[in-house]
Amino acid sequence: MIRLLAIDIDGTLLDSRGQIPQAHRDAVVEAAGRGIDIALATGRSFHFSRPIADALSVPLTLIVNNGAVVKDRAGATEWRHLLSRDAAHAVLAGTRAYEDSVAIVFDRPGERQVMFERMDWTHPNRRGYYEKNKAFIAEAPAPLAEMLTEDPVQVMFNGHVEPMRALVAALRALPIAGQFSVAVTEYAQRDFSLVDVNGAGCSKGSTLARWAASRGWARDEVMAVGDNLNDVEMLDFAGTAVVMANATGALKTRGYHVTGSNDEGGLATAIRQHALCPGSKF
Repeated sequence: MIRLLAIDIDGTLLDSRGQIPQAHRDAVVEAAGRGIDIALATGRSFHFSRPIADALSVPLTLIVNNGAVVKDRAGATEWRHLLSRDAAHAVLAGTRAYEDSVAIVFDRPGERQVMFERMDWTHPNRRGYYEKNKAFIAEAPAPLAEMLTEDPVQVMFNGHVEPMRALVAALRALPIAGQFSVAVTEYAQRDFSLVDVNGAGCSKGSTLARWAASRGWARDEVMAVGDNLNDVEMLDFAGTAVVMANATGALKTRGYHVTGSNDEGGLATAIRQHALCPGSKF
């Protein structure tokens, strides 16, 4: 029996137009109605995820910033796994070649949640994010490292795929690599990647495991659905792991169940096959 359903947002719950298909909405509502706990597990921050949660109108938990923060739908913080200021300073110092691609993310109310120094928000792959989140984004009045007045949620990079792959290699080669984790989200068709540097051991999977344990649920009572590289730890933890047909190719070779695409009601199909069908097992 599935007791906890963890769903990625972009590329999984949302279709290619950034909308929640009615089939997905209906399946999530039915799952919640049968007593299954719903968690949205995403790389998005809370304020960027909340409109999606509100559109579902079911009780749910938000695991945001790739597992760094857990909030209820009203915004109350349940858990945080922050990146230390010392580690964030070292990351910024070791990645100076990427100063036009980096921002710092904080768990704060209101403005100044995302601080940047040189990032060009007019870039086609950044413009949409900026327009939806500009109330929370602020330009640093001094070098970005000086903005680290508290432990951040993460250091966030974004840019073209190949430079971001080189960045990931550089991050993992830093002497302090053991003090942080790296989550990668790639959109090869758009030549765009997101690289999030979180606290050591932090991932969607580690936070989902902790959340399930706090409720007394075993991993075989957890189902997870995702589509990108930052979902791997979550999918590896879940007893029932499903990837979308539109998922990055690397996920489809790991032995997970594969459902339809996000434009074909794939999430709804997965929920009905694995969570709502009595006796179904991974």
